[in-house]
Amino acid sequence: MKFLEPLHPATFLRRYQRFFADLRLPDGSTVTAHCPNTGSMLNCLVPESPCWYSHQHNPARKLKFGLEYITDAHGNLACINTQRANQVVGEALRNGLISELASSRDRLAVRPEARLDGGASRLDFLLGEGTAQACYIEVKSVTLVDDQGIGSFPDAPTERGRKHLRDLIALRQKGFRAVLLLVAMNRGIRCFRPAAEIDAAYAELLELALEAGVEVLIYRVGFDADGMWIEDSLTFEHRRQPAS
Repeated sequence: MKFLEPLHPATFLRRYQRFFADLRLPDGSTVTAHCPNTGSMLNCLVPESPCWYSHQHNPARKLKFGLEYITDAHGNLACINTQRANQVVGEALRNGLISELASSRDRLAVRPEARLDGGASRLDFLLGEGTAQACYIEVKSVTLVDDQGIGSFPDAPTERGRKHLRDLIALRQKGFRAVLLLVAMNRGIRCFRPAAEIDAAYAELLELALEAGVEVLIYRVGFDADGMWIEDSLTFEHRRQPAS
């Protein structure tokens, strides 16, 4: 996925009121950028660290800049723009780059923002709508990582994330294929585990989802100033072992 124009380097100063971030540009001036992330951004808010931003050319937007990449507490570069995860996954699905999902994929039938029965809920993608291979996918961006390279999700308690897991379980029980696609958006992530210490209910529900047949895929994303791309799959670590 190539950006319309390259990103620009700056120094991160602070995030505040959730959606605002102050950056220092190479010329020494300070600007306020939009922070496109509703999460806690745990371990990703390091003052005086390198970051990258984009220009916002939409005249309807009040802020001209958008924060894209940031350096975490371990020195890893992380993409904190959660919209990028869906964008790069959408392109990968259309081009058959995620091997586990290629059989359900049809270039003309990669439907984003798929509404479920009644329209009250929606998931990020539906592949093969109306076919025997129909597959629902929920995408989650993972930026939290420890000093051993183990990435984890969520970075804060998430009722919305738990609702998505319940939706995937319900779809699987109806006979549909259901997938949780975790996208590693931090260069330091080498494998994944659920963050039970942050949201124990989410970790428990994830185990129930696995037992119900929901698939969990974990893919690393590569990125630089010019764009993003799907790289390799990662392993699921620290999963609770079933009782003997």
